[in-house]
Amino acid sequence: MSHTVVTTTSTTRTSGDSVFNAGYTRTIPGLLKMGQMLALLITFLCVRCARGWPSWAAFQFFEVVTLWFLVAFLIFFLMHLFRLQAKMPCINWPLTEFFHYSVGTVLILIASIVAAVNSGSVSALVVGSVFGFIATFLMAVSLWTSYSVTCGPHPTGSTV
Repeated sequence: MSHTVVTTTSTTRTSGDSVFNAGYTRTIPGLLKMGQMLALLITFLCVRCARGWPSWAAFQFFEVVTLWFLVAFLIFFLMHLFRLQAKMPCINWPLTEFFHYSVGTVLILIASIVAAVNSGSVSALVVGSVFGFIATFLMAVSLWTSYSVTCGPHPTGSTV
């Protein structure tokens, strides 16, 4: 009397298992990052395309700061979109984003204030500084939400 055992394994692939995380674009952090990138892109283009800068050094600083944080937010956005944080667990990504938002909020605020003061009624520079303030506000909101994730209360298994 011979017995044969047949085992079958079936795997189902859900949307959470894919490499691409399209659902991130519909979350609040994803929407904030897209808003920040859009505001910084408009800011950079306004300053870059403006003619007749009243203060060249101030707007070079403004341009460099906005471009730097635009690229950094694009990198963070793509990391969330393609789930790259899971592939690099040695880096504390929430803490990294928290520090980046902290520095970015302060530098974009300073650059926007300097740009607003030195705009000299050049309309493109005024619009650039306004979008800089919008980006600052969005970064402050992201800073607040990342603070609650990074530094907020974490439940532990022990009771003291």
